[in-house]
Amino acid sequence: MALTIDLKGKIALVTGVTSGIGLGIAKMMAKAGCTVIGCAEQSETSDVAQRFLAEMESYDAHTDYFKADMAVAEEIENLVADITSDYGRLDILVSNAGQNVFTGLANSSEKDWQFNLDLNLTAHWRLAKSCKPLLAENIGVIIIMASNHAYASIPGCAPYSVAKTALTGLVRSLAIEWGPGIRTVGIAPGFIDTPGNQQWFNGFENPEEERQRTVNLHPVKKIGTVEEIGGWCVFLASEYAAFASGVTYLVDGGRSALMQDS
Repeated sequence: MALTIDLKGKIALVTGVTSGIGLGIAKMMAKAGCTVIGCAEQSETSDVAQRFLAEMESYDAHTDYFKADMAVAEEIENLVADITSDYGRLDILVSNAGQNVFTGLANSSEKDWQFNLDLNLTAHWRLAKSCKPLLAENIGVIIIMASNHAYASIPGCAPYSVAKTALTGLVRSLAIEWGPGIRTVGIAPGFIDTPGNQQWFNGFENPEEERQRTVNLHPVKKIGTVEEIGGWCVFLASEYAAFASGVTYLVDGGRSALMQDS
């Protein structure tokens, strides 16, 4: 008998859905039958928001979209108020939104440092806190997107690495303080095949050569896909992961484990 994951009847909020990992998560959640509430900082009428909704139409699941900048506390509060008003419940929170801030410790300005902390750390706490009353009603699940930068110290990648390391502590703390009524887990992806990372490859003289070098560093000899990260989220939100809480899963093809970063 094949293993199947059915999330029909569940409602999930996924942040940062207009591209990359967030979009992949939204699609896989919808594929599992989950109602998906997506949000990002672009307005509901923007081209990217409309494109997101159009891409989700092929799935047999209801999809909605709200504008919310995760770096702004008031917008988080408004988002949760809208969800409460329109849906009255929430089962899954995938706190995914974030942005690379790779200025290095010496070159980070106060503005760089604070922006990084607001978006890549504080926003996850604010969102989880705002969603707590809704999640607690249904033994909800919080999934926080960390990074392999929490495990592999790479020169020049602070303060982003600092915030992502702190997220692993946030996952543990939420699980301890809010469990067992709310499960909290983290996912720490490595180099995932997204438009943003392809843009990084394009900055090299030979993009394909650099891409292949990255592939060769992974024991599995491939770069992860957004659908694979979305699949992890679906599994962790399901009954099959009912005992998973307080842990962050490193899913980067083994690259960090081998410490091959140069």
